[in-house]
Amino acid sequence: MRLRYTLLGGLLAFSSLGAQAQGPLPALDGKMPGPRSSVLVLGTPHLSEIKRPLAEPLQPLIERLAAFKPDIITIENLSGEQCDLIARHPAVYPAEELAPYCVNTEPAKAATGLDVPAAIAEYTKTLREWPAQPTAAQRRRLAAAFLAGGEHPSALVQWLQLPADEQHVGDGLDATLVARLQKLSGSNNESYSIAARLAAKLGLTRVYATDDHTGDNVQIDDEKAYGEAIRAAWDRASKQAKANRAHQEELSKGDDLLALYRFVNRPDVLRTGIENDFALAMADPSPQHYGRYYVAGWEARNLRMVANIRAAFRERPGARVLSIVGSSHKPWFDGLLGQMQGVEIVDAEKALK
Repeated sequence: MRLRYTLLGGLLAFSSLGAQAQGPLPALDGKMPGPRSSVLVLGTPHLSEIKRPLAEPLQPLIERLAAFKPDIITIENLSGEQCDLIARHPAVYPAEELAPYCVNTEPAKAATGLDVPAAIAEYTKTLREWPAQPTAAQRRRLAAAFLAGGEHPSALVQWLQLPADEQHVGDGLDATLVARLQKLSGSNNESYSIAARLAAKLGLTRVYATDDHTGDNVQIDDEKAYGEAIRAAWDRASKQAKANRAHQEELSKGDDLLALYRFVNRPDVLRTGIENDFALAMADPSPQHYGRYYVAGWEARNLRMVANIRAAFRERPGARVLSIVGSSHKPWFDGLLGQMQGVEIVDAEKALK
């Protein structure tokens, strides 16, 4: 396997010596048989900031997304694998900065005996052999393995597909893990309230955590000066940007959350948002060019996230992919994923009508 990758990389390097690419990647899929992969990027506010129950207000949105019929759903969460990597390199990834993005797998390890690598090995093998009609015991065991592997949204996908009388202790789930799943089922976080619930509704086995915080692990000597520079950039936001933020906040207080998602996914709203964040940062006048640190970290993060999304459907030509991500990421996701061969970007405005 490694030799195959090495040879392929050498051939690509040799073939590119005479022609450096300029501008967007060329289209190479004109004679590709079969359907393109369709990717719908749903920009989202972070719903965990809303404290009232959202199950009912989210139903119209979930129905629109179900009509898209995604085969694969990706979320803005760190994978258990990356959290395991981060934990093994505290000198590179300070625990106090990145650990909050990772879930606690110790209770699941105590219940199952699986550390994160062993859990990943188990659920990977299980998914390869997953039957069309799994038993309740199989679902409970897979949920336990997902919890031990740091993939809590995927654990909830399995839990929600169990009949109510089968949502109990057993097959690796102890009372602590059952309580955890019950709590997650009421979470407002979009990875649970939208992605996991939609995946369960569609009969999918999991969701894919595709966030990445290794690329934006920027090394800064003077954090105070850096923070002041970025805040100064944000303070120069336009009246339209401030009005958009106020309108989004007002929509988030109501029960018409479909209207909220239609608003945050409008191209003009997205454009105003990034112009009054990243464009202002690029104009930062500090001698250290701190704004460029900020944007470089953001772009590195988006590149790695998009690579994770592409990997999620690399073995599924023609897949329908729903990527749920903070709305500021959407312009980068649409642009980068739109350059992939055999991929088309779905218009979010039309999908939400």
